[in-house]
Amino acid sequence: MMTRLRSLLSSKYYLAFEFAALFGGMPLLVLAIKDRGLMLTLLWIGSILTYLYVREHHGMDRNDSGLRAGLRPVLMRFALLAPIIAGMTWAFMPDQFLSLPLERTSLWVKIMVFYPLLSVWPQEMIYRTFLYNRYAPLFGRGNGFIAASALAFGFMHILFLNWVALAMTVIGGYLFARDYAKHQSLWLACIEHALYGCLIFTVGLGIFFYSGAAWGTP
Repeated sequence: MMTRLRSLLSSKYYLAFEFAALFGGMPLLVLAIKDRGLMLTLLWIGSILTYLYVREHHGMDRNDSGLRAGLRPVLMRFALLAPIIAGMTWAFMPDQFLSLPLERTSLWVKIMVFYPLLSVWPQEMIYRTFLYNRYAPLFGRGNGFIAASALAFGFMHILFLNWVALAMTVIGGYLFARDYAKHQSLWLACIEHALYGCLIFTVGLGIFFYSGAAWGTP
């Protein structure tokens, strides 16, 4: 009986159903309920459960040689893209450019400190490390994984009800997934995600990632 159950849970048909339910159904459920507390609860419960799953079945990389190998290219790419993102924000959204750090400095500081801890790590645990290991039978560990990760990560941001958030997170998800596929480093993915996330909130693009504005709640 247990052998049959394990076989069922590892079959491609079940994995496809599970993937659709978790990465498609969960964002739609949160969007239907529009509860920020539910969103954060699901994110953190999901990240803890996926961490335990990966640690038990695949192991977590403690040496993390991938971080050392991939950090310099990630930082160099960020140094190239950050001025472009900032410049485009200033050109197309001058009223929003740097408004958060200049007008609401204390909130900006809190975001810079807590965003990487409370939001980035759970997302990268679920959308990179867990997805890479759990759904390898479906997508492989190369281009299929990168596409699935980028699209699932982008779809999660349907919660914010604007195309800018969707487009930016699909592109960002592609970059993070590509680097994860190459280096298998959760910490590298977290650093890269945190860099772009903090940049977005700093230059004024954070308005596209605020659930209160999307849901009409404080």
